[in-house]
Amino acid sequence: MTATVEPTQSDDVAVHVDGLWKIFGPKADRIMKSGDAQLSRKELQEKTGHVVGIRDVSFDVAPGEVFVVMGLSGSGKSTLVRLLTRLIEPTAGTVKLYGEDITAMNDRALLDTRRRRVSMVFQHFGLLPHRKVVDNIAFGLEVRGEGKSERRNRAQEMVDLVGLSGYENNYPDQLSGGMQQRVGLARALAADPDILMFDEPFSALDPLIRRDMQNEVIRLHHEVGKTMVFITHDLAEALKLGDRILIMRDGEMVQVGTPAEVVGAPADDYVRDFTSDVPRSHVLTLKWVMRDPTTAEAEGAPTDGPVLQSDQIVRDAARVVLDHDGPCRVVEDGKLVGYVDDEDILRVVVAEEDAS
Repeated sequence: MTATVEPTQSDDVAVHVDGLWKIFGPKADRIMKSGDAQLSRKELQEKTGHVVGIRDVSFDVAPGEVFVVMGLSGSGKSTLVRLLTRLIEPTAGTVKLYGEDITAMNDRALLDTRRRRVSMVFQHFGLLPHRKVVDNIAFGLEVRGEGKSERRNRAQEMVDLVGLSGYENNYPDQLSGGMQQRVGLARALAADPDILMFDEPFSALDPLIRRDMQNEVIRLHHEVGKTMVFITHDLAEALKLGDRILIMRDGEMVQVGTPAEVVGAPADDYVRDFTSDVPRSHVLTLKWVMRDPTTAEAEGAPTDGPVLQSDQIVRDAARVVLDHDGPCRVVEDGKLVGYVDDEDILRVVVAEEDAS
């Protein structure tokens, strides 16, 4: 089953992707105009020697959203993020960043957009070894032609923001992997871009450092509010960081949804298997476990006591519900939408234990 998402371009869309294709090979354009484009990835490669990297992908990202693209190796996720800024050329389709058509830009306009509107953070930090931390952070501003005093001041602000104060005059080889990645983050933020794109930035880091860097991204997002497109192969990372998650397989979209939607209503067996080991109480919101208010009212549900939000994570709400004698009200935008009690919470927890 392939997910279909109709993009709805508007002023409120940060990234708009419509019908995006990438076929690798010298006759990609000819294949797009023929029926061969509809062959499976394996069939197309066997028949033509061409490889489908991305097949008819469409989605929107809202301003300020953390949009995670995840999938296993070969799913097309890294190809997709490179298409968003035309680091590789699409075979077909449209990409717009805040209404500007990236796919129609000339080279000069595209270069200006990359310098001013988008910053990328890669797995390999790409730091300049002969430059100090503060100069690495200021490099993009230097390329953009900003004055020395202005870029040094901005770089120092970013040093403080990412927790590198005291290390600004160190060289990259004097820093740990996690600290080097903080330099990469600071460099990306220094240009004050509209969009930050991350291509598996923490894959090479040790687990504890990786967790710290994930928390750092969450903290920075809360502080600066940038739109983020984050690529990962790690489901736990996707669930932790993403407001919404796009799951890919063989270059195609499988499902787009919030973490709770991906875990609570998987689109197919592939997603269901992918999420089978996820602790549901850590991801599902009360919306997924509450009882219908009309049914609960017939059972004599209370009109006072604790009030919980429908988007509250089950685990976070569990203590309030278990400590209260009777059902708790669940609201959304101030309106009663359901009730939840001990049994509703324990049902999720018991299911987790049975699964393990």
